[in-house]
Amino acid sequence: MELDSSKLNGVQVISVKADRIDSAAAIRFKDAVRAAVDDTAPRVVLDLGQVTFVDSSGLGAIVAVMKFLGPERKLDLAGLTPDVDKVFRLTRMDTVFGIYGDVDSATRRAAG
Repeated sequence: MELDSSKLNGVQVISVKADRIDSAAAIRFKDAVRAAVDDTAPRVVLDLGQVTFVDSSGLGAIVAVMKFLGPERKLDLAGLTPDVDKVFRLTRMDTVFGIYGDVDSATRRAAG
């Protein structure tokens, strides 16, 4: 699973370069994100702008990343496509994660 990692306004942004996070990709996704996370980042934004499909395994992998960060660090999501956004709302996971329209609005929160 290909990811890009950068820092913006003191926030680590991990961009997922895949169109699906499903049962076939969930373990690779989880391992790749864990490897990409900066241990000093208090907040991580997962940019899902290129992801068009997430199934229950993918959702579980995203939750596993949140748990990996622990209670002292925050995982937010940005750029959800309509179908992915629908999955988070139907499962009420939108109450667990901060969800932002794009990376800029997600990282602006940290600067402001």
